[in-house]
Amino acid sequence: MEPLIHYAPYLGWVYPNETVIEWSVAIVVYPYITGLVAGAFTVSSLYQVFGFQRLKPVAHLALLTSLCFMFFVPLPLLLHLGHPERAFNNLLTPHLTSAMAMFGYFASFYIVLLMVETWFAFRPFIVEQAQRRNGLLGLFYRLLTLGSYDLSEKALRYDKKWIFWLAIAGIPGAHGLHGYVGFVFGSLKAREWWSSDLMPVVFLFSAIISGVALLIVLYVLSCRLRRIPIDLGCVKGLAYTVWAFIMVALVLEGLEFANIIYKGREGVEMIIEYVSGPLLIPYFVLQFAIGAILPLLALSYMIWRGTTGKALITGVTLSACLVLLSVFMMRWNVVIGGQEISKTGKGLLEYQMTIFGQEGLIVAAMLVLAPLVMLVGVTRLFPPWDDAPTPSLVSSR
Repeated sequence: MEPLIHYAPYLGWVYPNETVIEWSVAIVVYPYITGLVAGAFTVSSLYQVFGFQRLKPVAHLALLTSLCFMFFVPLPLLLHLGHPERAFNNLLTPHLTSAMAMFGYFASFYIVLLMVETWFAFRPFIVEQAQRRNGLLGLFYRLLTLGSYDLSEKALRYDKKWIFWLAIAGIPGAHGLHGYVGFVFGSLKAREWWSSDLMPVVFLFSAIISGVALLIVLYVLSCRLRRIPIDLGCVKGLAYTVWAFIMVALVLEGLEFANIIYKGREGVEMIIEYVSGPLLIPYFVLQFAIGAILPLLALSYMIWRGTTGKALITGVTLSACLVLLSVFMMRWNVVIGGQEISKTGKGLLEYQMTIFGQEGLIVAAMLVLAPLVMLVGVTRLFPPWDDAPTPSLVSSR
């Protein structure tokens, strides 16, 4: 298959075999989606495992969000492959020393775990709907009951135990899923911008803040659309979570950048020229100043002043949107930025993103929006809201 896009040198000189950027915006979307999966599951686990009662209104929404986004995680990679049907060879004849080969098993395990935990979390609602509804929808719920209509107190305690242990198993699963992405980039020694031992940790913490930020936006928006009061305690708990993880992520990313500069490896002069030139706006302005430092200062101010009411909701929601931008720019600057620096360190390339095509801007936007569309449909089938009606705890059939 011919390369999708050809790129011209931007500064300095490069070898002919370096004039194509193989990983496009589709590969930027890939770690972005996996980060949202890991971050959303973190919020669910903070309630299910660690008992953060403030996060109860978004616990089930976080679980469904993680599941819906997880279904679309492999899609950017499949679109990037010339023969996506060959991806199954990764599972059938794996190379056990390849991190990418192991990802197939890891992702499959995590999808199954999310589906099982979701089933236990919504089993009372499924049983109630199976008893009340007729037609195709009733048949759908009756199939999901798997023949079990027991909603006794003992059965529900049993369900909670399963949810608890599945959430515990999912914590390393979700974080390992995204840490693996950072591991792949950090282990590539041929790229100065990628080769860092801190890369997996940086990816992991940025994933957490992106998932929490997404849930803030989804929760506030869903409450507005449903015209119900927003739980200020929940918003404040999510704000504290984002605030704490932003500080850690900023420190880690600063250490990573300082480590590259301090080591003074071959090609570091070109990196300095790159970040002070073409990468100045996307890296320092969008990713750090606007996307990370500004929301950190805003959240710190609101926490210090004890802001509440509409001002708190507005401030936290806007901060969450900026965080989502920051994490996307971090993925962009890693994936695209790492390829714009030539492997020889003697020149730079300029990425020209296309609008159409299987790896263009429109498809990339659809990859991000598709899980949200699926989430809207899934929440109609399985309402995750804390105020949703629940069946009696004493019924048993």
